[in-house]
Amino acid sequence: MRRRILFVEDEAAFAVGMRDRLESEGYEVEWAQAGQAGYEMALARPFDLIVLDIMLPGKNGFDICRDLRREGINAPVLMLTARGEVVDRVVGLKLGADDYVQKNCEPVELMARIEALLRRSGGTAVLAGDRAEFGDLRIDLRKHEVTRAGKRLILSPVEFRLLGYLLERRGAVVTREELLENVWSVSGDTLSRTVDVHIAGLRKKIEADPRYPRLLLTVKGAGYKLVR
Repeated sequence: MRRRILFVEDEAAFAVGMRDRLESEGYEVEWAQAGQAGYEMALARPFDLIVLDIMLPGKNGFDICRDLRREGINAPVLMLTARGEVVDRVVGLKLGADDYVQKNCEPVELMARIEALLRRSGGTAVLAGDRAEFGDLRIDLRKHEVTRAGKRLILSPVEFRLLGYLLERRGAVVTREELLENVWSVSGDTLSRTVDVHIAGLRKKIEADPRYPRLLLTVKGAGYKLVR
């Protein structure tokens, strides 16, 4: 499956050139020319990497990066700037960016940074029917098995049903009410805390670092989603 990259950049010539280069390397690229549009695209669907200019019309890159992290979006962020000031890099990294590069660098360097971030994050998921791979995490619904780095994870029946339901709807936001009705077979929101507790427990088992989840994300005010 092709890795998906969101490119948020207002300089059309630079953006189109990089988009064409990335697509020639086999990536699927979506481009936003304004900050708010890029922010909304990042919230609406999962990306394997976000390449984000700092100086953007409407909403700058620093604000976008900060707000995405607050919303639980943990896709790697590579920040671009036309300036070489150290303070820009420090601020960007403190706000949650994963790397930083000047726009006047050689295209080969930018491509190398992108590829390195994708390798570091585990890239995209490999999905096939009732099986899925998210980096070193393997899920086999038919065999009722979940492993990480070859080691089998012990999931409770409820945790496995929860994971299976999210996997079937990967990339889509699933509300607590929907999970209660389809995983627990109850209706209403009086037991929504039950969902939160089980999500937290599942994260501890499937995430490399549950404090900074990359697979099972919270969508503020909406619910949860499993991303590739």
